[in-house]
Amino acid sequence: MDHPVLEDLRAESDELDRLVAGLGAGGWGRATPAAGWSVAHQIAHLAWTDEVALTAVTAPDDFAVHVAEAAEVVAGGGDFVDLAAQAGARDAPSVLLERWRGGRLRLDEALRGLPDGARVPWYGPPMSGVSLATARLMETWAHGQDVADALGVVREPTARLRHVARIGRRARDYAYAVRGLTPPGEEFRVVLDAPDGTVWAYGPEDAGQRVTGPALDFCLLVTQRAHRDDLALRAHGPDADRWLDIAQAFAGPPGAGREPRGDGAGRAWGDSGGAGAGPGAGGVDGVGR
Repeated sequence: MDHPVLEDLRAESDELDRLVAGLGAGGWGRATPAAGWSVAHQIAHLAWTDEVALTAVTAPDDFAVHVAEAAEVVAGGGDFVDLAAQAGARDAPSVLLERWRGGRLRLDEALRGLPDGARVPWYGPPMSGVSLATARLMETWAHGQDVADALGVVREPTARLRHVARIGRRARDYAYAVRGLTPPGEEFRVVLDAPDGTVWAYGPEDAGQRVTGPALDFCLLVTQRAHRDDLALRAHGPDADRWLDIAQAFAGPPGAGREPRGDGAGRAWGDSGGAGAGPGAGGVDGVGR
């Protein structure tokens, strides 16, 4: 498989690597916005998910066993994602960092070796190698945001956000379905101001329901790294307004989400004039934690 998303995934991972590589023990132990997760938990989660993805690509039968075991943990009231992060976070920072580096390199090699059109099993329906790489980029960016927030670092948005934005838009109907809601029948128009000053537009130009605003804010919303009240997104139409309250780009059930900062910054009210509760978080891939 040869696709630009692989280079973007590598670049996204390298950027996060530079954030954590020079941290001392105190930095690795610093709390992130995800309740109960330190910087070490975030990196441990990424390392673990890369390893699981590698198993899905190279040993699908073993991955099926893993899924069955994970289902047993969930049935017993446990959280297999959290347990894996806790286990990894107990490693020394140098060990954890090398584990993550080695795992993502092996996954990159495996994805590049996939035949075009090959499907890879995952927790939901099987997906293409390109889709799996895109999901890994989305998760790396989202957990990288948690790390950056914990360290007080403001990251410059890049064109790599287009992958996150595309997933967020395509996952619209899933956000409704996971809440037991019926998605709107018509497509929405999503028009985003990209980091380089261009515009990313998705959906029919004549759509009656639209979302506009900064691409960064849209990505923060759909990965649930910021509350809608703190973002400069605008909904045009009641259905679009409702979607912004529940949007999620990741698999799994909704949960608590992020609390608003409380400074009143950013919210651009939808044309419908109302707002629902903040979106939740959760998911088997942990992106929404």
